[in-house]
Amino acid sequence: ALLDLSSVHQVTGTWMGSATVPCTYVPSEGFTQQTLSWSVERDSSTSTIFRRDGSGDHILLSKFRGRVSVQKNSPGDASLLIESLEMPDSGHYTCQVIWRSTDNSLITREVTTTVKVVKVAATKPIIRAGEAGLTLPAGASTSLRCEASGSPPISYRWFRSGPAGRAALLSSGAELAWPSLRPSDSGTYFCEAQNR
Repeated sequence: ALLDLSSVHQVTGTWMGSATVPCTYVPSEGFTQQTLSWSVERDSSTSTIFRRDGSGDHILLSKFRGRVSVQKNSPGDASLLIESLEMPDSGHYTCQVIWRSTDNSLITREVTTTVKVVKVAATKPIIRAGEAGLTLPAGASTSLRCEASGSPPISYRWFRSGPAGRAALLSSGAELAWPSLRPSDSGTYFCEAQNR
């Protein structure tokens, strides 16, 4: 198939994260890409978001300004990157490419992908230890990192278990660091991850 656009049926993106809506083709000799445009349809109205032509890249919808881009200098890749996804970004996105052939005729192709923006709860976090591991000599420096995935922003809190099952809050932040360990730092630590 000459100059066919390929994409996927649906892309799911995480709220506040980013998503790539694929649109690719195999460049063919004798055909030059004239214009590339991306439009979105939601609530039965269609608006053009992005247009690339001889005069450069234009973002035509102000709510997408600074958030959408298409790679430059990668022939055949017209995929749209959407950053800082918002819930209303959900919709049907159409990639349209127009090529000019050597005999000056124009060929137009388009492909549509559904984008769904979802909110994702924070996952159960994992704790990563420094390179030296979890058994260290006094005086050494180390840190523990708490990692979870889900819709940003994710906030972290570190606790240390104390007597009678009580937990003492140590700090908020993904990393818990010790510049110089003391024997009294031995113990059980745990972290909590939370998002909206």
